[in-house]
Amino acid sequence: MPPLDIPTYGLVSLGGVTVGLSLFAWDFSRWWASNKKRFTPKALRRLAPFLACLAYGTLLILSAGGLIGAGADWSLWGTNQVGEVVLVYGVGGTSPDVTRSSHLALSPGGHAVIIIVTVVFLAVSSIRGFRWDFVRGVLSGISLGLASSVAGTAGYVLAPVVSYAGDLVAGLL
Repeated sequence: MPPLDIPTYGLVSLGGVTVGLSLFAWDFSRWWASNKKRFTPKALRRLAPFLACLAYGTLLILSAGGLIGAGADWSLWGTNQVGEVVLVYGVGGTSPDVTRSSHLALSPGGHAVIIIVTVVFLAVSSIRGFRWDFVRGVLSGISLGLASSVAGTAGYVLAPVVSYAGDLVAGLL
């Protein structure tokens, strides 16, 4: 049982995935349009913070619970609701559940990595001030982390790598 008895739901709807992909498309298309030489190190360096925030958001939604996991879960609920409203009332569609059937969970070392990355994220954010591109990246990762489609592939790739690295560094292996 998670501490504090904070419930976690971990369900993503088509609306949530739509919001996550829309947030990704916003930043990616702005990056694409502003860089003529897109695959130079300078251009890729401009995209790196958004991709790091996307990966961080994906890892957040894979957290077991607690305050950070609850914040990610509430954010997922919010993107699901916004996406459902847009799909149902915007285009007359539906918003079915698209959560993958098997959840990936982080190991204790992986949870330690989440805390460390959260501290780094807060440190970087406090130096540069509030940045909407960070918020969009994290929300996009939260919205896409549990999806059963290609959009959710990052969860399959990141969770084992972060869990193994955290366990290795913490001495749990």
